[in-house]
Amino acid sequence: MAFKIGDRDMIIPHPFPYQGSKRNIAKSILRFFPDSSEGLIEPFAGSCAVSIAAAFFSKAKTFILNDSNIALMSLWDMIIKKPRELATQYRILWIEQQGNERSYYDAIRKDFNKSHNPAFLLYLLARCVKGSIRYNSNGEFNQSPDNRRKGMHPDKMEANIYNVSELFTGKIKLLNSDYKEALKLASSEDIVYMDPPYQGVCNKRDPRYISGLTFSNFVNTLNELNNRNISFILSYDGRTGNKTYGKPMPKSLSLHKIEINAGPSTQATLLGKRSLTHEALYLSPALIERLKDIEPRKLIHQPRQLSLFEYAQV
Repeated sequence: MAFKIGDRDMIIPHPFPYQGSKRNIAKSILRFFPDSSEGLIEPFAGSCAVSIAAAFFSKAKTFILNDSNIALMSLWDMIIKKPRELATQYRILWIEQQGNERSYYDAIRKDFNKSHNPAFLLYLLARCVKGSIRYNSNGEFNQSPDNRRKGMHPDKMEANIYNVSELFTGKIKLLNSDYKEALKLASSEDIVYMDPPYQGVCNKRDPRYISGLTFSNFVNTLNELNNRNISFILSYDGRTGNKTYGKPMPKSLSLHKIEINAGPSTQATLLGKRSLTHEALYLSPALIERLKDIEPRKLIHQPRQLSLFEYAQV
């Protein structure tokens, strides 16, 4: 069943929190999808928030999800193929932690670094600070727990796992490869959504998440996609208030930039300030051409917000 984008009565399932996830703006991003595409490819899958939303609203027929994090893709494999087993294992972990949450978290983190058990990673993501994956120089998960949280209740977790599994079963291919390998599978009938984890709204001197991913190489990859007439949406830079983050895409790529209001900045709120975060989307020339052919929809400018375009109707 396809649901109308923007229907606030429908709850999109998500199995785990994830720093940088586009969960809160996924519906806004879907406004720039064609009415239908053969496939959606996410070469930097992460929490797969956009793909989950696209599956929920039937915006693509098939899905290719890729991430360089082996453990994360193993978790996604289990979510989709073994939802009952994963939900049961998570329930056991959640119950066993009661009354001893901090030391239990540390023990599971240690066990995960030895076994890479997907259920252990799910538990860690449900409880770690900001839903943020962090590794030390030895490649070991070392993020601390948020001691205010026990993690998603197992009943809710089970429902989310089952619902996501149902959305993707029979329609998905999971990869654990270089992002360029995933992009090779894209055709002009597909849409690609990219949210590279090494930039975005952050303020690090060297914010690369994956060794070897550089701005210049990534720009060359985008140029290749343009030459292949691939429709893509890129989440890349952004701003909080008047402060901008990340390098803007070069004009030579002929990308169409849009700003999405992502709401108040969490960091600013903690400091007693109120600043809005705007995340930038870049639309490829091939995608713009496909959107122009959609009637009665058309892209219109909204002067109330800088560079924000959205569909006249959803």
